[in-house]
Amino acid sequence: MKVLLAGTAGPAGWPEPGCRCASCARPPSGHRRPFEPVVDGVAGFPFRDRPGGYRSFAGGHGLAGPDGTRLLYAPAGGPQLDAPPCDLVLADLLDGPERLGLLRRAGVVGERTQVVAVGVDHRVRSGEELARRLALWGARAVPDGTVIDTRLPPPPVRRARRTLLLGGSRSGKSAEAELRLAAEPYVTYVATGPRGEGDGEWAARVRAHQERRPAHWTTLETTDLARAVRDAATPLLVDGLGTWLAAVFDEHGAWEGDRTPVERRCDELARAWRDAARPIVAVSDEVGMGVVPATASGRAFRDALGRLNERLAAESEDVALVVAGRVLPL
Repeated sequence: MKVLLAGTAGPAGWPEPGCRCASCARPPSGHRRPFEPVVDGVAGFPFRDRPGGYRSFAGGHGLAGPDGTRLLYAPAGGPQLDAPPCDLVLADLLDGPERLGLLRRAGVVGERTQVVAVGVDHRVRSGEELARRLALWGARAVPDGTVIDTRLPPPPVRRARRTLLLGGSRSGKSAEAELRLAAEPYVTYVATGPRGEGDGEWAARVRAHQERRPAHWTTLETTDLARAVRDAATPLLVDGLGTWLAAVFDEHGAWEGDRTPVERRCDELARAWRDAARPIVAVSDEVGMGVVPATASGRAFRDALGRLNERLAAESEDVALVVAGRVLPL
């Protein structure tokens, strides 16, 4: 099938007429029209059966063509679609990239599925940011007027195996880490911090993180981080290295005592990170820009975390600093 995308934007287009937001003030080159698919010369959605061997499925969200290929449209906020493996998926990913992960998990999207973003609009701040996110999710955007052949394979996707995200408190580094893996079918979230028993404020933070993560992710609570990396069967999100290191200090009584065991644990983690077989995204605190801690134990922790960040960064394909929700590649 040949699919002409006469329009690729949300219902109001991009930029949206009369909107003064920053995204609409500096839109991508050219105006994007509302989403409009034209399949082998016939426009319209939902898809319908028609002569010539075209058969709809998934409640009109999908269309199988006479050439044996299948097209699926996955709108934002729509139901989870029960569909066979597809050759082309047109998806609104800006509000829910985890839906792409579920489609992969169900086998609807496979290695030879083209994934093209539609419904794009001012929910993302710029065309550059849209392209960055889609590259993380194994998808792409195309200009209005693009014709896509469902028989062609998708372009190759290259993803970093090891990613380290640094940032200060409330910088957006955890949200960015979750964004990196949002479209994966299987993810293990490695929680290294305390649950928050007896500390209402910390417990509220933990709940906020849990509610933000896709429901199909698995959670692993552990301080044996090196083993978690070595034994990983899925991509890992580690949040974060600062709480892990604090727990290691606690386990070995290293705040005032011998810190050699802490160094050994860091060595072990660095070796596991270097040999990681699965994609891993880790969040850590950037400690080089704050005030000098007032205590010797505080300075020891800062120095240990700074050295660990440096070692893992040296072994990572992707390292970035997150400031005010903006990502600065390093």
